[in-house]
Amino acid sequence: MKLFITFILTITFSVSLVYSQISERKFVSINNKKMAYKTFGIENRKINEPIVVFESGLGSGGGSYGSLFPFIEHGFAGIVYDRNGIGESEIDSLVRTDIEVVKRLHDLLSTLTISPPYLLVGHSIGGPFIRLYAAQYPDEVCGLFFIDPTDFMLTKEEDDQVKSSTASKTGYRELLTINFKNILKDPSTTKGFRYEVQRELQESTPDFFKNYTSLPPLIDIPVTVMISYHKHIEQYETTMNENLKLGINLIPWWKQLDDLRIKHYAEMIKNNRSSKLVLLPRYSHGIHHQDPKLVAQELVNAYETCLRSYNKI
Repeated sequence: MKLFITFILTITFSVSLVYSQISERKFVSINNKKMAYKTFGIENRKINEPIVVFESGLGSGGGSYGSLFPFIEHGFAGIVYDRNGIGESEIDSLVRTDIEVVKRLHDLLSTLTISPPYLLVGHSIGGPFIRLYAAQYPDEVCGLFFIDPTDFMLTKEEDDQVKSSTASKTGYRELLTINFKNILKDPSTTKGFRYEVQRELQESTPDFFKNYTSLPPLIDIPVTVMISYHKHIEQYETTMNENLKLGINLIPWWKQLDDLRIKHYAEMIKNNRSSKLVLLPRYSHGIHHQDPKLVAQELVNAYETCLRSYNKI
């Protein structure tokens, strides 16, 4: 959920090193634009077995999951990719909304003849993306796996209540916009990252995650949601809060927002069998970097649940 600039850039840099060491990227043309991806285990995949499809966080390419690979790449088939304009994927100016982001992923899977069922994995803002994919292509998805996802369900009334009750001047929805604008002002921001942030800024203004407000109920598929909460307040958060005069009382502010996020995702999966929330106090936003073995084991469990559930249909 935390989308502060320093955090994004640090994670993106560190995991790209891991990715470059363990994988060989492949390329395919989608709408005459190059897209980078990597697959593993495809050659051993059997009919009706799920394939794990990884959707990364803001500005992060397929390498953002590199820390998980040593624990999972021999257990099942999977694909990681660089989203439009990120990493080594070219910018396509026709991808302007999140709906078009998930359509591009759909086109990638179709072009590569990687057939469903898909177990979709999404970290941070990748969480909303996989929820949107499940709404757009419900017959293709056998399960969802969220890693500390962004709360796209946070309402204005809830955000205002958090501001009021914590005596803070800035709400999360406003902070998201501030962060997007600061990333766009930063001269070191790459062209592709800039394009993605501009798209997300338009997606959340003037209405917060406007393409997500009328999604159909989630289909009854297994869902795992891993959420970190009661996080340690990082120095860069304190510095940003002071420098931009945001007036946020960080500890109670994050606590209430995390409580709401837990409530929202619990509500989202309440009718889904074989689903669960995994709550991790004092973990970081990058759970899969902090404790890749833990996340990998939960992902293996989710895969096995999807395999059993899908083959019962």
